[in-house]
Amino acid sequence: MALTLEQLNTADTASAVQLLDGLYEHSPWIAEAALAQRPFKSLAHLKHAMVQVLAQASPEAQLDLIRAHPELAGKAMVAQSLTAESTNEQNTAGLTACTPEEFARIQQLNADYNARFGFPFILAVRGPRGTGLTKAEIIDTFARRSFNHPNYERAEALRNIHRIAEIRLNDKFGYTPTLGNDVWDWQEKLAQHSEPGYAEKGQLTVTYLTDAHRACAQRISHWMRDCGFDEVEIDAVGNVVGRYHPAQAGAKYLLTGSHYDTVRNGGKYDGRLGIFVPMACVRELHRAGKRLPFGIEVVGFAEEEGQRYKATFLGSGALIGDFKPEWLEQKDADGITMREAMQHAGLCIDDIPKIRRDAAQYLGFIEVHIEQGPVLNELDLPLGVVTSINGGVRYVCEMYGTASHAGTTPMDRRHDAALGVAELGLYLEQRARQDGDSVATIGMLQVPNGSINVIPGRCLFSMDLRAPTDAQRDAMVQDVLAKLEEITRRRGLQYKTELAMQAAAAPSAPDWQLRWEKAVAALGVPVFRMPSGAGHDAMKLHKVMPQAMLFTRGLNGGISHNPRESTTSDDMQLAVEAFSHVLQQLAAQ
Repeated sequence: MALTLEQLNTADTASAVQLLDGLYEHSPWIAEAALAQRPFKSLAHLKHAMVQVLAQASPEAQLDLIRAHPELAGKAMVAQSLTAESTNEQNTAGLTACTPEEFARIQQLNADYNARFGFPFILAVRGPRGTGLTKAEIIDTFARRSFNHPNYERAEALRNIHRIAEIRLNDKFGYTPTLGNDVWDWQEKLAQHSEPGYAEKGQLTVTYLTDAHRACAQRISHWMRDCGFDEVEIDAVGNVVGRYHPAQAGAKYLLTGSHYDTVRNGGKYDGRLGIFVPMACVRELHRAGKRLPFGIEVVGFAEEEGQRYKATFLGSGALIGDFKPEWLEQKDADGITMREAMQHAGLCIDDIPKIRRDAAQYLGFIEVHIEQGPVLNELDLPLGVVTSINGGVRYVCEMYGTASHAGTTPMDRRHDAALGVAELGLYLEQRARQDGDSVATIGMLQVPNGSINVIPGRCLFSMDLRAPTDAQRDAMVQDVLAKLEEITRRRGLQYKTELAMQAAAAPSAPDWQLRWEKAVAALGVPVFRMPSGAGHDAMKLHKVMPQAMLFTRGLNGGISHNPRESTTSDDMQLAVEAFSHVLQQLAAQ
């Protein structure tokens, strides 16, 4: 019989510890210490209480916990001395049925890993969905993580231990993140559509109006109909729009959604999570035969990444009347204009002005998105409330010096363009750190026609500067440009800068941010506030209506725009529940 929170909350301490036995390998002290936080309002509350206990434990206690775990496909498995929980997990992943070659490979990885780190490799082999990783995924992860920095790998081991405990706890309570699993499955199925040249390699690439892109639009539109949306259409720029009507005609709508295009060889969750989370909420409303005092409009934005054409935020921009006609004449790498691509897709270009939304008909815009960064992952928090989307500027720059012989030019006679940029790069790092939430990057750096024995006379580089407010960003830009002037003057160099992009910061509307905070708190997990360093469709909608975002934790160091981008169905479940809570708040108001 499944355990209940009421049983756990009312049991005496000894009995409660026994009820939680086996969550952490041979380490009942974690659950015992976490019980001091009773009563637990949710499983998520209990899970985080145990995370806190381990975070506050000594490094020695953490290391003892890691070493209490058996090796994957190791001696304990062969000797059949694993705990029941570990046996189930290694069975689920197929590790008890390795081929001789697979077993030999894992044994070698175990030996190399232990020699490097001094503790066994820990991986939640039941995976982000709870159904088990493949042996190939396990071996690839094992090999990749063997090259991590020891401090990072130790923290990654602890994060995987928490994931193992989370799945074991779900089993004890007979809990399945059903809606999170559905959101997970939608994303997996949508990722089956990828472009030629990438699909054959198992890579995901979906750029604007390619065959794969149009297939994604069709798939999303069919799922929207299955979920019970009253109206579903693909609009004049390729956005997939689903509308769930309010209880009474004429009421306003809540606008939500995100993008379904990807970067080349990208991840499955960037953007798409923000389409499927509200879709799951609408489906549950429809199943219950329930209407709200407002309607819900979910938009799968056709383009956000600017991959095929230089027209970033095309989908959300069109909704606020920010579609630039000159974009139509842009050509892709094959010489196909956007106009031709839209005509081939059957889109009606003349209707683009008609899809501009009247902001007065909407309550606001909210968006769920994977974090695309390491913060939530490192804090072991499933959700983060976004305070602002950083404003940013991008510069394309050149530094000029004097190309001369590397052997005959004395150090005090040189005018090295590359070293001028190098000094500027170190200043960018220092200056951004002064603000905490500011970031600065030189992402492109090139010495044209450089030679090993020639002092660089010319250097091409870029600058990307971002901050949560425009004032903070502008102050940083001013300091960086002043430093650039000082460096070039002192080193006898010249420079040229071209402003390539400038985007205003998009602070969350306070009342909408508060709704997300209340929703997260109601789940029993801490409310963590953070800025978004990446741009999102919410930035465009911010120009015409209030907006606020919710982040979900990313795995693998929070990596994004990468095939290893991932999150768990448990975290997706919490995102669905938080979104539903926001709907309830709005309905009550």
